[in-house]
Amino acid sequence: MRRALVHLIGTFFGTGYAPIAPATAGSFAYALLWWGLWNWLGPIALWVQLIALVAVTVVGIAVAGALEREHGPDPRRCVIDEVAGMQVTYLGLAAGWPGWLAGFFWFRVFDIWKPGGVRKLERLPGGVGIMADDLGAGVLAALATHATVAAARLLGWWT
Repeated sequence: MRRALVHLIGTFFGTGYAPIAPATAGSFAYALLWWGLWNWLGPIALWVQLIALVAVTVVGIAVAGALEREHGPDPRRCVIDEVAGMQVTYLGLAAGWPGWLAGFFWFRVFDIWKPGGVRKLERLPGGVGIMADDLGAGVLAALATHATVAAARLLGWWT
């Protein structure tokens, strides 16, 4: 892959170059994209979300691996893994802005904390390890987000 394209994708259009908290910047950029698409198109079909997730994951593994070879282990500027983790977090979510905000919050918590086996996923080689821990954090964040939305609906906080 051409170096410029690798950097464009790997940094998620430059958000990975944020001077403070590039992973949070990349996560937030994707969250804004998801919110914008939600408002423009309405809920996106699960099959479309899954195809997008597979595409980002496959491309992300290659791009993250290339960035790691160029910049060393798990480079801070590489945030395509956060994009994939956020995609997992938002899978099947139909909750409007409160769900969007809850998903962003929970993903950042689990991406930073990396409980259970999530931290071990980082040890996988190359781009796979870079992507895998964020996908694992995304699974935990999706569970927490869906639980938050269900609890809020049960309590009548939002519909």
